[in-house]
Amino acid sequence: MKKDLLKLLDLTREDITKILNVADQMKYNQKHGLTHNYLQGKTLAMIFEKNSTRTRVSFEVGMYQLGGHALFLSGKESQIGRGEPIEDTARVLSRYCDGIMIRTYGQDEVEELAKYASIPVINGLTDFAHPCQVLADLMTIREKMTRLEGLKLCFIGDGNNMANSLIVGGLKCGMDVSVACPAGYDPDPRVLDFAKTVTGAGFALCRDPKQAAKDADVIITDVWASMGQEGEKAKREAAFGGVYQVNEALMAVAHPGAMVQHCLPAHRGEEITAEVFEAHAGEIFDEAENRLHAQKAVMFLLMGEKN
Repeated sequence: MKKDLLKLLDLTREDITKILNVADQMKYNQKHGLTHNYLQGKTLAMIFEKNSTRTRVSFEVGMYQLGGHALFLSGKESQIGRGEPIEDTARVLSRYCDGIMIRTYGQDEVEELAKYASIPVINGLTDFAHPCQVLADLMTIREKMTRLEGLKLCFIGDGNNMANSLIVGGLKCGMDVSVACPAGYDPDPRVLDFAKTVTGAGFALCRDPKQAAKDADVIITDVWASMGQEGEKAKREAAFGGVYQVNEALMAVAHPGAMVQHCLPAHRGEEITAEVFEAHAGEIFDEAENRLHAQKAVMFLLMGEKN
């Protein structure tokens, strides 16, 4: 693997598979009470410029379980929030800590942080990419379906960071990927350009959710308005409402036994109905749990002994 985890576009299929295999072992160790303090004495600096529940808890708990320590840095309370250049923050934290996780808005900020840091940098979320979440998604799908290659993954909703990372991760793992979103809300052009280069797996960008969901093995969705887009709520409800929703009618065209994933938090009655959410709650909360195990794998591979 590379020194950092900034986006799935940077990883090979072999990198992703290695992370998932280590994540499976991390989960086994945790469930069976096996000591796995591979990061004993190491510290992860966690920079949060966006609010978080799952990212903060999973990284903090994960570092504790690996024998290390996680340090929370709020963007509002640290010098980075007062205008300190990102390159200076990178160089200072590199002298104190063994790794940095950042959850922020711009992908360029994460890339710049990694450029100047001499320690690994992990993207906890940007507006462009959500690699840690999608690694957990792929882990969960592989658990339930026993494989990734040859499955069809369908995403319904905004062409946001989740859509971007799912397209890349799914295609790199040999999955067929279809995305349904309204005009004007397409995935990032860089991701669409990547999809054109992939052989051995198919990609489709649709306007009709049922067309995208036809014979899908996995249906995934996300909120219509992500953090920082709250001012667009009414506009987005008009664009997505009544069409781009995971409901019983949509599930009826998917493959029998199709699973549902949602990165959470979920707005029941908007991007997904309460009925479908509850019917697949076990899968969705397994997905949430797997954030812990997948991120522990990433931290171990980047900050600990590399296998």
